[in-house]
Amino acid sequence: MTQIVLPNGAPPRIEYLKVRNFRALQEVEFRNLTPMTVLLGPNGSGKSTVFDVFAFLAECFEIGLRRAWDRRGRARELKTRGAEGAVTIEIKYRERPKTPLITYHLAVDEPAGAPVVVRESLSWKRQSYGAPFRFLEYQRGQGQAASGEAPDAEDQRVDIPLKSSDLLAVNALGQFQEHPRVAALRDFIMGWHVSYLSAESARGLQEAGPHERLTRTGDNLANVIQYLAEQYPERLERIFHALRARVPRIERVLAETMQDGRLLLQIKDAPFSHPVLARFASDGTLKMLAYLVLLYDPEPPPFVGIEEPENFLHPRLLHGLAEECREASARTQLLVTTHSPFFIDALRLNEVRVLWRDENGHTRTRCVKDMNGVPEFVEAGAQLGDLWMEGQFRVGDPLTDHGAPTVGFGGDRI
Repeated sequence: MTQIVLPNGAPPRIEYLKVRNFRALQEVEFRNLTPMTVLLGPNGSGKSTVFDVFAFLAECFEIGLRRAWDRRGRARELKTRGAEGAVTIEIKYRERPKTPLITYHLAVDEPAGAPVVVRESLSWKRQSYGAPFRFLEYQRGQGQAASGEAPDAEDQRVDIPLKSSDLLAVNALGQFQEHPRVAALRDFIMGWHVSYLSAESARGLQEAGPHERLTRTGDNLANVIQYLAEQYPERLERIFHALRARVPRIERVLAETMQDGRLLLQIKDAPFSHPVLARFASDGTLKMLAYLVLLYDPEPPPFVGIEEPENFLHPRLLHGLAEECREASARTQLLVTTHSPFFIDALRLNEVRVLWRDENGHTRTRCVKDMNGVPEFVEAGAQLGDLWMEGQFRVGDPLTDHGAPTVGFGGDRI
């Protein structure tokens, strides 16, 4: 996948997300997103659904809207129950710091048994005044786009019809040099790594050969270690050093080519002369190794999603993993879902968002920094994890009215 190269090395940043009619996300808005955003909430609150919004959008670009839509059960399962209107996703992001905020809007519906791009647009506001300029706008496969490095209202927008109404204009036009802003968004989204790492997948045997990046399940972990050993040995040693700090008796991880051409992942324990095959290693060891390989990627994806990193890991390891996530967020943007108070102990107020379902079954969200009393508790020395477990957040508690806000909580911005 093409990595976006920026002059100052800063990655693109999503600052805003709005979703409508995507399962329980009847209307949810996330403002002022940070380089690392962590979602808390009870089971069924919508954390995984927010995670899947990013996976869905990435798949629309990778395999096409039709397949991404069908994978999720089409409109019957994907659209919010009883809601009218299209599934809508809107993101606002900057290609690098201090550049104009770009808004990407995508609305998809299923009017006659097949998904249709009802509306797709790209706009930005290059000056501090005036209305945003929409330099790409499409409806049902028909629309216009302005070309050039910095399209503005004086540029001519050219009609460029698409072959089908289920094609994304950004995906199609982003392949042409005359649309660099469109291409930048396409490369950005196609570079996302929405992770579903599995220890069981990491145990499998793969054909030998170096891979630059982990797959979403981590089934090519041995191939990536082979690549790092060949191209970035110092980076691999940093990964081993971090792994040994968490699993003290781990000495080294080996990726060895077998006679039949497959790649065997082995883990060398310090007390023993012979390494252990990965298929006999603990789930926690393999998951931690996969997370470190992902976070220490020498050329990281511009966006990384991680679901419930606490699974199979000792609770005392989670504080350090959260800190490594923040360190990695200087080079990429992270979205993490978790149920662990130990993980959020290492986080900042503006990095944590709590989700819950309202009386209609729709997801709502609130940033911890905006919760009455919580910043004062933290300033006095309290840890976020303890405050959450003690019910001080007043939302997202599965034992209190299914996580809904208590009486008198006051209004909130979704």
